[in-house]
Amino acid sequence: MARPREPQTTHLRNNSDMDQETFPPHVLIFPLPLQGPVNSMFKLAELLCLSGLHVTFLVTDHIHTRLLKYSNIQSRFDGYPGFHLETISDGLLENHPRSGAQLMEMFDSLKTKTKILLKDLLTSGKLNSDSRRPVTCIISDGSMGYTCDVANDVGLPIIYVRTISACCLWVFFCLPKLIESGELPFAGNDLDTPIKSIPGMEGFFRRRDLPMFCRSGSLSDPNLNLYLPEITENSRAHGLILNTFDDLEGPILAQIRAFCPNLYTIGPLHSHLKFKLVGQSSSSPPSSNSLWKEDMSCITWLDSQPPKSVLYVSFGSLAVMTKDQYMEFWHGLVNSGSRFLWVIRPDSVTSVPTEIPLELSKGTEERGYLVGWAPQEEVLAHRAVGGFLTHSGWNSTLESVIEGVPMICWPYFLDQQVNSRFVGEVWKLGLDMKDTCDRVIVEKTVRELMEDRKDEFRKSADEMAKFAKQCLMEGGSSYCNLERLIKDIKAM
Repeated sequence: MARPREPQTTHLRNNSDMDQETFPPHVLIFPLPLQGPVNSMFKLAELLCLSGLHVTFLVTDHIHTRLLKYSNIQSRFDGYPGFHLETISDGLLENHPRSGAQLMEMFDSLKTKTKILLKDLLTSGKLNSDSRRPVTCIISDGSMGYTCDVANDVGLPIIYVRTISACCLWVFFCLPKLIESGELPFAGNDLDTPIKSIPGMEGFFRRRDLPMFCRSGSLSDPNLNLYLPEITENSRAHGLILNTFDDLEGPILAQIRAFCPNLYTIGPLHSHLKFKLVGQSSSSPPSSNSLWKEDMSCITWLDSQPPKSVLYVSFGSLAVMTKDQYMEFWHGLVNSGSRFLWVIRPDSVTSVPTEIPLELSKGTEERGYLVGWAPQEEVLAHRAVGGFLTHSGWNSTLESVIEGVPMICWPYFLDQQVNSRFVGEVWKLGLDMKDTCDRVIVEKTVRELMEDRKDEFRKSADEMAKFAKQCLMEGGSSYCNLERLIKDIKAM
């Protein structure tokens, strides 16, 4: 008796399954919805696309709106047919500030509301198509631990990425040890007391160099509790991607590897991408992931300035100054006699003064230039820029490192207090001005960086820039770690 013939639909389904298996791996990338992490992870997404992987980049509706308004994200990724931009709600109203004192509300909403939506998205089939496989791997920000819960629920491997420095991540890892030793919480204003319970940082780390939330004096502080589980949370993932390089943070990376052995140090990401794009046949548009409108007129102004003469001043996308701080900085910059390009974000000052003293407007007209937002990578690479007064965000720090630009650090929050200490004390790439905002100190510090000690700082900065570029070349540590990451994703 002849064997019954199988229905044609079975063959079609099997062929479809086989076709799906011939497609590249499909990675879902989900960044923390803030300018810095989104910026870094877009660079990572493009690096993966260049390696032939399919990428779905997941952003919150709020971030998506700003990207479409201010960046060239659509035209930039047109050349990558394997790239797809997807949106998800963060559970907050559109007019919610998502910054400052209300930033924690976003974290809470992501954990409670977005977690459910993420699982629905991954199980709905919405991310599949005739030309791509279902998601085979998730890469998400390690501060969003709920994404690991979702990945485990749907049976997908997950790799964490951290867009902060390794030195700050290590401080987070050591928070339980600091509490156990009695170094946290602390009372009083003696911020120069040494911290002894962070291996690898003995001898130079002080209370004032801990993340700002460590000054609250309370174990119930919501920020402290957000980062307290880091040492157990990060080790849950298959691996941990860090936007750093071995020559910069080697001793600290050795400490982290004891808990997260599978580290992929592939930074500086923005330069890694530029290195990969050199020689590409496609002429992709210049990279822009900005959530603010960039004022390109500042480049024209820089073109007319002498080499290494300009101090670039920018405090990032989240830092907020009081009116008094704003005026102290302005006086200090003008009084220093240095040329300066200053980014004043529309929401960066709590209340802008209505009357400006004549000496400030005159000094700014002669030697300064003010913009609402600048194309920072292009500015730091400009021949006229000789120093960077920064909030010490990690992207800004790395962008300064790769261009060999010495820094003055005025940190605002989170990892920035840690970064600024390493810039000044460990890497010798500039000066740490944290916890001070006085026109006399600003003037003195600017003169020290731009005039008195400029040769010393430029020599250190040039040397570190050389190490940063070497790690991105074939055979370099970041180059090899990216190759290993791609190989591991394909093996999944």
